[in-house]
Amino acid sequence: MVKRIVLASPRGYCAGVARAVDTVEEALAVWGPPIYVRKQIVHNVHVVRDLECRGAIFVDTEEDVPLGARVVFSAHGVAPTVHEHAQARGLQTIDAVCPLVAKVHAEARHYAERDYSIIFIGHAGHEEVEGTTGEAPDAILLVESVEDAERVAPPQTERLAYLTQTTLSLDETDEIVEVLRARFPGIESPKREDICYATTNRQRAVKAMLGEIDLLLVIGSANSSNSNRLVDVARSRGVAAYLIDDESEIEDGWLANVESVGITAGASAPEVLVRRVVSWFRKRGVGELHTRTAVSEDVSFRLPAELQRQAAVS
Repeated sequence: MVKRIVLASPRGYCAGVARAVDTVEEALAVWGPPIYVRKQIVHNVHVVRDLECRGAIFVDTEEDVPLGARVVFSAHGVAPTVHEHAQARGLQTIDAVCPLVAKVHAEARHYAERDYSIIFIGHAGHEEVEGTTGEAPDAILLVESVEDAERVAPPQTERLAYLTQTTLSLDETDEIVEVLRARFPGIESPKREDICYATTNRQRAVKAMLGEIDLLLVIGSANSSNSNRLVDVARSRGVAAYLIDDESEIEDGWLANVESVGITAGASAPEVLVRRVVSWFRKRGVGELHTRTAVSEDVSFRLPAELQRQAAVS
């Protein structure tokens, strides 16, 4: 029987996600609906549904946006070709790319302009990977695993660098980097770690609580890379863990012989979902609630330039 809940801190929204969601909300407030959004603004079904109710229209590509309409690009970033297509269609664009993702884009351009080969550690098909690869499509080789790292064959090694997707597992990425450095001793790395502070902090918070819980529930959507990595962190250390969108997905069978449940949320999950899960346990008689803080966060990002300019003339 569950007796206690342990909340991880930090958890939930990161600064980049908060900025992206605020961007769509502010655009709706300033210009009114509809506001088009290319892809999911962030990877969370609840956030997307809420914004749809307010007048946001989510589309797969910029080609689905009516000529001349206003469109927001998601926090995951887009390739330069997307900007070109949008301009050709006369779209009024608002780029909500996370500044930390934009940093990786800049690094890709930096190395490509100097004729480097770039090994990019990430997950194929993820929007962030597509956007970064689009910055230097002829220079980037994608590596997803240690096995990939052991067999990747760059066209040259005299000028070789690696970059990483911002939402990866720290431990898994370290293993891949270790293989790359062993194979290519001269490989260059970014001046600062690409994996974002929020991903790092949320994984550290999970690690810090694993010794006192029997089960971890990670609130986040299935397409959220950083949320899935939190599940991986717990399972790799022998603690059962499940990814849930909300309290409706909790299965009673998971709770058998469980006394202490840890709860965290991926960087795209709003705090209201955490409160709902806690309430679910409270209604079932769980009285103890503790918070374990691994590190404090105070990062924030300004809204995109397009909204700042609009605010200046309003």
